[in-house]
Parts: sequence; structure tokens; C-alpha cells
Amino acid sequence: MPILNKDMTLCISLSGRPSNIGTRFHNYLYEELGLNYIYKAFSTDDLAGAIAGVRALGIRGCSVSMPFKEEVMALVDTIEPSAAAIDSVNTIVNTDGHLSASNTDFEAIATLIQHHELDPAATVLVRGSGGMAKAVVAAFRAAGFENLTVLARNEASGGALAQKYGYRFITADPEPGHQILVNVTPLGMDGAQAEVQSFSDAHIAAAQTVFDVVAFPSQTPLAIAAQEQGKQVITGAEVIALQAAAQFEKYTGHALSADQVARASEFSRL
Repeated sequence: MPILNKDMTLCISLSGRPSNIGTRFHNYLYEELGLNYIYKAFSTDDLAGAIAGVRALGIRGCSVSMPFKEEVMALVDTIEPSAAAIDSVNTIVNTDGHLSASNTDFEAIATLIQHHELDPAATVLVRGSGGMAKAVVAAFRAAGFENLTVLARNEASGGALAQKYGYRFITADPEPGHQILVNVTPLGMDGAQAEVQSFSDAHIAAAQTVFDVVAFPSQTPLAIAAQEQGKQVITGAEVIALQAAAQFEKYTGHALSADQVARASEFSRL
């Protein structure tokens, strides 16, 4: 990484629970490519003030994570189609004080559905109804999945999410039988709920594919249980690598190779 200097371009992330994953991913690639950039993670109790700082200080890029993905929409200038489609933002690009917001989570999920060759005829159960759940459900709909159920405790957000995409909504765990299980909640994430397995062993046994969007750790209780049962597993590590690569290109103008993404993702978890 270059020595700090007045011409260095700053990119940041805003999250309720920051980790070093994005920081290490981006800075690793800045150094490899010889870019005069630096990336730093932040949390805040004043989102409006933080976004005003992005604009006023010329911060080039801002990654947005839970719980700010929806609230931040009112604070930017342009909402790109990927964010407008799901009312959720995870990426802000500052061009001479103009803030444009998009959602690379949606792009990453869509890529993984295709890469792992998930069958559009399969039945899908998605647990969660927050900003990331919107990206997941929208990506499954865009990929042609017709039989999807949203499972969420919040009747307002869960019901609205399911209705928007023409899917079923429930508030309690159904009987096992869905072929694809997707966790889009903090269950299994480092912290107070780190030991919680978001779907039961019986649900896993009946499934073909288990997709846990939790990025840290990538080996959640759900992912471990699914691997032990020999299921196809898609992890949050894959999601965060793909969405970070898309952000990197938006911030710097440099497209990354699959090898660069893989190496940066591995380094980010050391």
C-alpha cells in the first residue's frame, strides 16, 4: 500500500457490525494493482451525518451493510435500477459530490444461482425479510423460480416482500420438504446468535441445496450441518466476494479476474 498522501482516494464501509473482510479485500487489491487508494470500515449512530461526510469529503465509494441499506436511500442523489428494484442499497459511488446508489448483492446472488446451476423448478424457502432478503428473493424471481416461500417473524416486511414478487408468506417453520433453503437472517453470525442453526436438521435432510448468506463466519452452524449431510452448500463468503468485486470495479474502474477475486477473498479471511 502506498504511504498515506494527500492525493490518496478513500473508500469506506458503513455497517452496524463492521468486520475486516471488506477492508482486507479492497486494500489487498489496491496494493496488488498499485492503486493510490485506501479502504476503511466504520460504524455510525448518525447515518445522515456519515453520508454528508462522504459527499463533503470526496470519499469515492461507500459500501452499506445492515442496518442501513434501506434508510440510506433517502440520502443519495440517484437510485440505480438494481437498488430501485428491491428498495435496498449496498453501494454508493461519489462522482464530484453526486451520490449514485446501486445494489451489488442482487448481482452476486443472481450470479451464484446461475453458477451453481440451481433448478428453477425447485421449491425454495427463504428465512428473512430485510434488505439482503430483498436481493435474494428478487434474484430468484429474476432467475425464473416460481415456487418460493418467505419465512419471517415480521409480518409487515415479510408479507410485503412475498407479495411484491408473487410468493407465499409464512411466520412459522413449515414441515420439511423444500429443496432449496436460504438463510438471510443474523442467525449463525458472529455475536449473540453465533451458535444458532437457522434451519433444523430435518429441513436440511429434505433439501438439496443450502444457501447461508451470513458472511462471517462462512462456516456457520447451518453450513456445517449441511456439509455433514452431503448437501450442496453456498456460503456468504461467495456472496461477499462477488459483491465486493463489483464494488471494486465501480469505485476504481478496474475489472477483476476470477483469480484476483479468489485470492483477495482468501486473504480477507486470514
